[in-house]
Amino acid sequence: MALAPSTTADYCNWDPDDASFPEEFAWGASTAAYQIEGGWNADGKGPSVWDTFTHRAGERVFENQTGDVACSSYALWEEDLKCIKQLGLTHYRFSLSWSRLLPDGTTGFINQKGVDYYNNMIDSLLANSVTPMVTLYHFDLPQCLEDQGGWRSSVTVEAFEAYAQFCFKTFGDRVKLWITINEPYVVAELGYEKGTMAPGVKEPGTGAYLSAHNMIKAHAAAWQTYDKEFRKRQGGLVSIALNSDWAEPLHPNSPDDQEAAKRHIGFCLDWFATPIFLNGDYPDIMKSKISAISKKQGYPSSRLPEFTEEEKMAIRGTADFFAVNYYTARKIKHQDYACCQPSTTGDKEAEQVTDPSWPVATGSSWLAVVPWGLRHLLKYIKDTYNHPIIYITENGFSQSDPAPLDDSQRWEYFRLTLQEILKAIYIDNVQVKGYFVWSLLDNFEWTCGYSSRFGLFHVDFENAALPRVPYKSAIEYAKVIANNRLMDSQG
Repeated sequence: MALAPSTTADYCNWDPDDASFPEEFAWGASTAAYQIEGGWNADGKGPSVWDTFTHRAGERVFENQTGDVACSSYALWEEDLKCIKQLGLTHYRFSLSWSRLLPDGTTGFINQKGVDYYNNMIDSLLANSVTPMVTLYHFDLPQCLEDQGGWRSSVTVEAFEAYAQFCFKTFGDRVKLWITINEPYVVAELGYEKGTMAPGVKEPGTGAYLSAHNMIKAHAAAWQTYDKEFRKRQGGLVSIALNSDWAEPLHPNSPDDQEAAKRHIGFCLDWFATPIFLNGDYPDIMKSKISAISKKQGYPSSRLPEFTEEEKMAIRGTADFFAVNYYTARKIKHQDYACCQPSTTGDKEAEQVTDPSWPVATGSSWLAVVPWGLRHLLKYIKDTYNHPIIYITENGFSQSDPAPLDDSQRWEYFRLTLQEILKAIYIDNVQVKGYFVWSLLDNFEWTCGYSSRFGLFHVDFENAALPRVPYKSAIEYAKVIANNRLMDSQG
């Protein structure tokens, strides 16, 4: 294994292609239940908010596509397993469909067919020496809970704690890596603020904060349940997957833009990471900004909810590792929105700008290719959150449909990203323990439907058999995994 460069001269001469990844590095790929499983009403599964959202006429999904069939992984799990084995993955991250296990979101009725499906998945992964990382909730809230207020209601907090307890009890003898909630920022911002994703609620200025507040409490309750009831005999680890872009000031010498870049991170990553990893409460910049702007807008108190002292104590320290999803970076400039209608965007007072010199993924106009942003983000997490163990639980590059199997541009993105991870490990001393590509398969990519392809394996959605065929990036990724290093011949 190559040693970390210790001087500037060493750094200039250091080649990450000569460095191995740490021993027992977790090599993975990730998926989510709604995006791949299909079988939306099979074998007693209850509806989720995404079933409702995609079935409702006029919703903002590409060509009104749905996840009703998707990759049909509910019926074709063995085909997915072949893909996992072909890659040589050491880890596979997938999510449980809450409403497939508990059709109405509560433990009042347990769907045994759903339990059997996930038991088979977990057992077959372990039989092939693949470690499962299981996400409890990846955007697909049971519709029955949304009908009672969804994440804006304490009912969902209590239901999530009971659901988590059920999953720990049912699968925790074999699952040792748990994610409670995937990307709560996206759920809050797009699901309850802007309404562009399920459940499609538009409550600008309040919906995101209230739903985030309850997701943080739900996560903490699940972690506490695991810690008290299961950790000693199961020996697993529990965290939450947080997404964040990296942010740079548009004008590096502008104090206003410098502060705006900090707010961008503060209102995204730190919104959840500060209470969970540090002190049980929101970042000071969020509390002061939202309070001041709320007052200007005539509110009697801040639109940001407050945690009680008891809740702060229950929330702080409720993560056993740091799980981060990274895709891109942004240039940020200060923007005064205070006179506008209430919104999270207005509270942040930061405008996002994409540097025109950055390449953009063909399948996602928002995904500028900025591999070095991940290294900066990893170092920020290390410096801000007490040097935690970090798993990169999602990172990917999308192609537009039809997507060529020779995805050389995408492999170059992965290669450069892996170089930046090596720099973070050996130069910045960041404790990165694993890397998960998004995604194992081309899938239903939320509002983009099937037009945006992130998979390591191509899926032919026009063919009823839904064959999986590896892209070039899958073949190259398998070489990296087999050798635990970037190969000089690649790229």
